[in-house]
Amino acid sequence: MNKLTIIGNLTADPETRATQDGINVCNFTVAVNRRKSQEADFFRVTAWRQLGENCGKFLSKGRKVC
Repeated sequence: MNKLTIIGNLTADPETRATQDGINVCNFTVAVNRRKSQEADFFRVTAWRQLGENCGKFLSKGRKVC
């Protein structure tokens, strides 16, 4: 199993929704700057259930996330 830690800034406010079964889902994009260049990589993140609900409540555009 591989493990990846993403540390960067949110590019926009998170999008929160609920599935038909009532499960919370939150989608957001994290921009990660490369070390020795002006370029950035963008990662699309999906958080489910309680984590998704908390992300929707407490995160906003520009915030640093890990």
